[in-house]
Amino acid sequence: MEKNIFKLDNEQLKVIACSFRDKIEEGLKTENAEIQCIPTFITPQTNHINGKSLVLDLGGTNYRVAIVDFNKAAPTVHPNNGWKKDMSIMKSAGYTREELFKELADMIVGIKREEEIPIGYCFSYPAESVPGGDAKLLRWTKGVDIKEMIGEFIGKPLLDYLNERNKIKFTDIKVLNDTIASLFAGLTDSSYDAYIGLIVGTGTNMATFIPADKIQKLNPAYNAQGMIPVNLESGNFHPPFLTAVDDTVDAISGNPGKQRFEKAVSGMYLGDILKTAFPLEEFEEKFDAQKLTSIMNYPDIYKDVYVQVAQWIYGRSAQLVAASLTGLVMLLKSYNKDMRKVCLVAEGSLFWSENRKDKNYNILVMEKLRELFKLFNLEDVEVDIKSMNNANLIGTGIAALS
Repeated sequence: MEKNIFKLDNEQLKVIACSFRDKIEEGLKTENAEIQCIPTFITPQTNHINGKSLVLDLGGTNYRVAIVDFNKAAPTVHPNNGWKKDMSIMKSAGYTREELFKELADMIVGIKREEEIPIGYCFSYPAESVPGGDAKLLRWTKGVDIKEMIGEFIGKPLLDYLNERNKIKFTDIKVLNDTIASLFAGLTDSSYDAYIGLIVGTGTNMATFIPADKIQKLNPAYNAQGMIPVNLESGNFHPPFLTAVDDTVDAISGNPGKQRFEKAVSGMYLGDILKTAFPLEEFEEKFDAQKLTSIMNYPDIYKDVYVQVAQWIYGRSAQLVAASLTGLVMLLKSYNKDMRKVCLVAEGSLFWSENRKDKNYNILVMEKLRELFKLFNLEDVEVDIKSMNNANLIGTGIAALS
């Protein structure tokens, strides 16, 4: 492949940024828009949080459990990074809710507790938040498909299941998306004008706080006020300037037409893009971003053309993330002209991946972000990208105790 079909110039990235902003505005007005903009009905406490909570974190591949304690000056997580379990089994055909609950409960039973505490459940799949802190599953992503759970509550059935099997009960459960959890974790530093949660790992998504009066689709009966946490579900954005290779990756995926941004950006799909770019060559079946970055980082053992195309795909992913962030910052700036400092809590193995032969992913995002900010006259806005240990767990702990 001599020509870089994945190359995007700044004019194209500007169009993508504007399209992203417009699609968010559409999602704030109407249900089931391309970028769904799902409000979360949990108002996070930022001051005087006390107590402990049990935190469950169900991601695309792993499940983690931890006790998060806010009784000291800084939140502590026990054990550090949580107990972890591979949950790839969820992707098995015919996997049931009962099997899932049993897997989730098995990790919890062994935790010693002297007191009743609430649960924060970080659930990394599209779900509709309802007042009171529970949520209903909208659809599965990342290769999971437990059909009997779609449209049902996520938190209450699990809380009941656990309380039937534990002597010391759990008092309550709050369900939130992993991107909202990252967003909440940023609130441990109150010196910013705006906050964004970003995930670029197996999948990709963003969350931020939007003024209630800008979310026209909000049910008036909810009487929502102030700043509302909104899970954008931005992976479903369909950016312009995708290639024929992207179209093929989409067509052979399990959900054609959906998650087009995610399929161009996230770790689950970057390997598929590379494989599809070389249709006559044989690659191993499991070929994700980890494999793609190893091609870039150990070029001596791969064909030069693979290394070059891997760099192109990796770079385009970072540019698309920078363009989408620019679109979101433009929107937030339109709501608050005085916005200067933005806290971006970024999570995900791809976002923090290493590129030994060139710039790391997070550097590529930041450099392109600065270029685009200049083009949109946003130079007065400073984005501070934070890598926080256990951001998901801390943000979920905040939700549980709010």
